Amino acid sequence: MDPLEILKQRMNRRQFLARNANGLGKLALTSLIGESFLSQVARAMSTGDTSSLTASLPNFAPKAKRAIFLFMAGAPSQLDLWDYKPNLKAMFDKDLPASVINGQRLTGMTSGQARFPIAPTVFNFSQHGKSGTWVSELLPWTSKIVDDICLIKTIYTEQINHEPAITFIQTGNQNAGKASLGSWLSYGLGSLNENLPTFVVLTSKFSHKTNVQALSARLWSSGFLPSKHAGVALRGEGDPVLYLSNPCGIDCDTRRDMLDGVDALDGIEHDIIHDPETEARISQYEMAFRMQSSVPELTDISKEPAITRELYGPQVKEPGTFAANCLLGRRLLERGTRFVQIFHRGWDVHNNAPAGLRLQCGDIDQACYGLVTDLKQRGMLEDTLVIWGGEFGRTVYSQGTLTQTNYGRDHHPRCFTIWMAGAGVKPGISYGTTDDFCYNIVENPVHIRDMNATILNRFGIDANTFNYKFQGLDQRLVGVEHANVVDDILT
Repeated sequence: MDPLEILKQRMNRRQFLARNANGLGKLALTSLIGESFLSQVARAMSTGDTSSLTASLPNFAPKAKRAIFLFMAGAPSQLDLWDYKPNLKAMFDKDLPASVINGQRLTGMTSGQARFPIAPTVFNFSQHGKSGTWVSELLPWTSKIVDDICLIKTIYTEQINHEPAITFIQTGNQNAGKASLGSWLSYGLGSLNENLPTFVVLTSKFSHKTNVQALSARLWSSGFLPSKHAGVALRGEGDPVLYLSNPCGIDCDTRRDMLDGVDALDGIEHDIIHDPETEARISQYEMAFRMQSSVPELTDISKEPAITRELYGPQVKEPGTFAANCLLGRRLLERGTRFVQIFHRGWDVHNNAPAGLRLQCGDIDQACYGLVTDLKQRGMLEDTLVIWGGEFGRTVYSQGTLTQTNYGRDHHPRCFTIWMAGAGVKPGISYGTTDDFCYNIVENPVHIRDMNATILNRFGIDANTFNYKFQGLDQRLVGVEHANVVDDILT
């Protein structure tokens, strides 16, 4: 007899009772929750298509249909852009009081400094809009939309180094392997256009080439979620997606015949192995085929009216710039992409911060204005969430040599500024207060998990119940701790 059959037949009394008890329990469970739901679970487990299990989403009426996250990788300085502290000018080169630092962790780059001299911003601030929001001279275009955006000045994180901090804000966990925000939205809400990816990533050219942070694909990974929910990266130059175009000698009909054959073979494999990734592979091949028609039209921004392109500034004409990507992002949202992530690197100003910030703000300032204005003019801002920010903030004390015109700033996770606009976020307000040194939070702290919970809330999703079972845990974007929606900034 086959050894496996012998093993199956060896069953003592305890095992017999346990197995039959499980069977009786399953019968009782079926009677309580219905056989149809159990069959949905079984089908989802075998195919990897969990859409039927998330059909109850959204949990409540959503304000957002789509979102675009403008991520400033490297951490922009809140002191030089948004969080105005005029009294610091009188404290130039004085030591930051030890009571302010209060034993908090510093990076290895400045923990050994003999002094922590206060470095006030060299940039002028002025009030703008009906809200009277203080904005740095570095952002003359963004200052025009302050009545459309909500500044949150009290975001904080536990992570003090770039890689874990970026991973944390993108995936809700500092460790690699978790699903990103865009993947969670794709999994929970599905697609709005079968001819385009639900989640698209764009990386932008940048001007400040010092201390550049690498971006890895895990930042837009689907992690433990089915791979079809991963972000699709579009390139700024050349073919937007490598190998998407048919090679010479292959026409559309031939490619269709080839895909039909591959799909049939994958279907046979799936029937045998039941690997959900086989289903994902089939859907990805089909998406790539449809994108052969949709992507060329999408990326041709020359058909946009001149008046629209002018909103984003002169750099919009150069593929791969932040301005061009913002316009491309709007076109993606308009055509049904659920979540667009735009990365802009170069914000890590450990030294020569004023010069670096001038370059970086020159890249992004008018494009941010153009995007929000364009969305508003099209009536899209009311159901599109726009998010701007980085992974942490910068220190008030100077890293390295301090002069009247120059300084560096180290990493600072205790408080930093992001802004949001649209989708029921209150416009024209500033939320949260930091101390006189922009070092600690005085009022209304907002943790990263609370920020992500608020983003999910705009889509009608309860972040504390939205989960995916993996490795015995109910995995959530916001982690295992309770996350609080920032209701005060919502209409």
